[in-house]
Amino acid sequence: MNDQDISIIKYSGEKVKFSVNKLYTSLKRTGAEDAIVNQIIEKVIDELYQGITTKEIYNRAFSLLKKKKSFLASKYKLKKAIYELGPTGFPFERFVAAILKYSGYNVEVGKTLNGKCVKHEIDVFANKNNETTIIECKFHSEQGFNCNVKVPLYINSRYLDVKFHWEEKNKTKSKLTKGWLVTNTRFTEDALQYGNCCGLYLLSWDYPKNDGLKDRIDRLGLYPITVSTLLTNREKQFILNRNVVLCRDLIDDAFYLDHLGVSNSRKEKILNEIKQLCNTKNY
Repeated sequence: MNDQDISIIKYSGEKVKFSVNKLYTSLKRTGAEDAIVNQIIEKVIDELYQGITTKEIYNRAFSLLKKKKSFLASKYKLKKAIYELGPTGFPFERFVAAILKYSGYNVEVGKTLNGKCVKHEIDVFANKNNETTIIECKFHSEQGFNCNVKVPLYINSRYLDVKFHWEEKNKTKSKLTKGWLVTNTRFTEDALQYGNCCGLYLLSWDYPKNDGLKDRIDRLGLYPITVSTLLTNREKQFILNRNVVLCRDLIDDAFYLDHLGVSNSRKEKILNEIKQLCNTKNY
């Protein structure tokens, strides 16, 4: 049977045709050489069957890539790693704040601002070039859930309440620019339509095109510690609870690995994986 005739099942339950191009693109995003990518694709195709899930395909490709180079496998699991920042949304808020920080913003997480009607706790408060941005984050800990129109409707109403008070009471301070809504999943069509119409800046896993979360993370080398293939889930949670959310920050805070009782040899492997992943020599 031709691999193009294979139907696969997505996380949402939707059936689609298997696409070699999509698998190739996702593997190439890691920076893997063509020879490695083609070997993995060949092995995955050999094990395809009707009704195979995208999760099974991902697990097989991830396992094969990890055997080649673990730091490439870390890049490959980026989307899954973002979900692993849960189950609460707070680590994701810190992660979004970190992306903005390394993009030149001064940031605060969980800042309370007055509105015309009520006070609002803002997920991420960011300032750059005397302009202020307030960012609200919508985190999903499971795949298959998209951000629907109710979310930008709610976020825009909060933004307008803050904006009214800001312009009345903060005339000599920085300008309040458009509000942001950031999600680790995708926006539905009506959410995009409403958000763009009312002037919210929308940022999701793959939106805006070529400048979504995955693009910014790859471009800046700002991978969450949950991408590591060498840290256990318990170790990742311990580190996240110490407000260390980025791999590159763990390089400076490696003493947390000592607190966890990680052996020197394993510690060296973990830090080597992280340095390769972040490509720290370029910073």
